[in-house]
Amino acid sequence: MNIQIAYNDWSSTYDRDRNLTRDLDREITRKILRDLPFKSAIEIGCGTGKNTIFLAEIAEKVHAIDFSEKMLEQALEKVNSGNVIFTLGDITKPLPCRDRSADLITCNLVLEHIQNLAFIFSEANRILTKDGYLFISELHPFRQYRGTKANFQREEDAIEIQAFIHHLSDFTTQAKNNNFMIDDFQ
Repeated sequence: MNIQIAYNDWSSTYDRDRNLTRDLDREITRKILRDLPFKSAIEIGCGTGKNTIFLAEIAEKVHAIDFSEKMLEQALEKVNSGNVIFTLGDITKPLPCRDRSADLITCNLVLEHIQNLAFIFSEANRILTKDGYLFISELHPFRQYRGTKANFQREEDAIEIQAFIHHLSDFTTQAKNNNFMIDDFQ
């Protein structure tokens, strides 16, 4: 199913559906970033705002971007923080962010839906400050090798969302090609 249509459909139940991957992502993101203060964070693929609330606590400003109108509607209802702005945008196109304007960019459970990782890393390199962090939390490629994709239930049907398999080396190669140093790998 088309990624945008699928996430628009899933938005109404995304936060309530049983989803161990989503819940683990939220837990790990908080554990790793909780003691690191940031001035400006860009959240690529914010969805319903599951991590936006936390980012608003650790960053002075948060720019949350997603291409699903319905996911953004859920996020707007959930996130009541004056330091967050939401933007409807396609993350496969240049992001509406100034060069060197953020010291944190997060990508949580979104890169499996992006075919061209090089563009995402290039945009992160453009937007991040000199000592900025690019935080990526993704479905492990081994799960993808077994055929696991983001999915949700609609009545009796399991709706699978289009995904692209990225090997670990795809991430490390793009990090290297865009002047990133890997600080931690878990």
